[in-house]
Amino acid sequence: MAAPAEPGHSPGFKKPPALLRLKRKRPGRRSDPAAAAGAAAAPAPRGPSAAARRRNPFSSLDNAPQRVAAAPQPPAAAPTGGDPSAAPFWQFLEPACEEKSSRREEPAESSDILALSQDPHSPLAAAKAPSSPRQEFPADWSIKTRVLFMSSQPFTWAEHLKAQEEAQGFAQHCRATETTLPRSVQEPQLCTELRCAFQQSLVYWLHPSLPWLPLFPRLGADRRMAGKACPWAQDEALQQVLMSDWSLSFTSLYNLLRARLCPYFYVCAAQFSVLFRAAGLAGSAVPTAAIAPTTRGLRHAMRSEGIEFSLPLLEESRTRKQKNSEESLEAETADGLGGGGGVEDAGEPAPSDDDDDDDGSFSWLEEMGVQEEVKKPDTIAIQLRREKHEVQVDHRPESLVLVRGSNTFTLLNFLISCRSLVAVAGPQAGLPPTLLSPVAFRGGTMQTLKARTVSGRARVPGGFEDVFSLEVLGPVLPHALHALTLVLGPAQRGAFRALLSPHEPSAAFNAGPAPPQEDVHQDLSACGLHPKTLDQLSQCPTLGKSSIRLLEMKDYTYTWKA
Repeated sequence: MAAPAEPGHSPGFKKPPALLRLKRKRPGRRSDPAAAAGAAAAPAPRGPSAAARRRNPFSSLDNAPQRVAAAPQPPAAAPTGGDPSAAPFWQFLEPACEEKSSRREEPAESSDILALSQDPHSPLAAAKAPSSPRQEFPADWSIKTRVLFMSSQPFTWAEHLKAQEEAQGFAQHCRATETTLPRSVQEPQLCTELRCAFQQSLVYWLHPSLPWLPLFPRLGADRRMAGKACPWAQDEALQQVLMSDWSLSFTSLYNLLRARLCPYFYVCAAQFSVLFRAAGLAGSAVPTAAIAPTTRGLRHAMRSEGIEFSLPLLEESRTRKQKNSEESLEAETADGLGGGGGVEDAGEPAPSDDDDDDDGSFSWLEEMGVQEEVKKPDTIAIQLRREKHEVQVDHRPESLVLVRGSNTFTLLNFLISCRSLVAVAGPQAGLPPTLLSPVAFRGGTMQTLKARTVSGRARVPGGFEDVFSLEVLGPVLPHALHALTLVLGPAQRGAFRALLSPHEPSAAFNAGPAPPQEDVHQDLSACGLHPKTLDQLSQCPTLGKSSIRLLEMKDYTYTWKA
């Protein structure tokens, strides 16, 4: 009578002898020879119990029977009797304890930060070493798409705002009311001023307002916009109406900026973004405009319109390379090695004789009498070869363009008439750029950032601890990030962490727009920002082309990673 077939296996499968099992186990570990001989002489056990104790060597991992006597496993990540609603947050924090190994020794209290670094939205993998504790963190001009605050204190005070508190927060924003909170709030959920200030910090202004379209970010957003209704895509009359309305809003924002009633605003197009800053911000005594990323064609068009600009990140890189080249040359000269040509190659390329031949003069071909037989390169190819070093930085952070002073007004007119400002094909065809501002302007629509709270428990050495988080989604502007920290400091008793996900192309806006010694004192008290926020944004940027990715407050002092 045929033996009953095991579940998940072929009916015609034959069990291997005990000798084969010994050979399979022998490479993994060394056993006693006498014990191995005794095991070989013993008859192979049969029955369902034997099949459960061993693994079929000819089966795949999917249908292999489970072992009954397995090695002791580490404790589960989440308690079985916990709250089912905390399960998603458990999965979010689970890698915290798995990361604790000898190859990465991190403080125990930062385990949850390391766990959240596994999140695809978290950019902690590229973060540098933390800074020293300071009373204020540097200004970050990049736009954040997501900010996750975490603390051991609950964020229940940020949930379910009353209608009166929400209305008061909107009124405080429109009236630019300065809210002064105590150093520590004992009962945050009962503090109306705290909840109103939180609502005030979430407000920003947007144009155009199309609720069914994601209007930020615009760079690389074709896939997210695909399939959305775009009635203006094939209607040129509608496109002209949208562009005319957008031009009025753009001009209104620039006039507010020059009058120091608007501190800054962003123009987010499908190919590049522009940051306009008022005089007195970012260490500059004159209005500035930064464009990133740019291309050779855009820069050439700006030069044709008479717009003077600079490439601060590219110039800084060239200066650093030249300095390193000079230091290397001095070191080799001191050692008596010579080799100046090799050092020159390490820095900026020296002009060669080939560049002299690219001036379009081919008289030597005429002298040889072969000017008709030889195909000469066209003018565009010659110009591209001359500017090959400039073309190499296209679409990179080093292509950041900085416009200063009265040239910003020329840039305004250039952008209004620029054809590349609006896409002519694809999901964004005919859609004007997105305008983002911290204050109201003509044609702007009031919007609020999306905030939600999540609670859970994290595993720590010796047990578990409660962890609470507050997630803020949307275009988090520089003033909003600082305003949120001013609210969370008193509410969370001076201790919280924040994971920041920046819009990478906007990180180049952290390049310094002016020399540090420039007098930048300007009266911006009527621009609608909190005085502390204004002081922070007035400082000269120090982050270069990077942005803050981890911000931590402990005992009311900040540390950060960029």
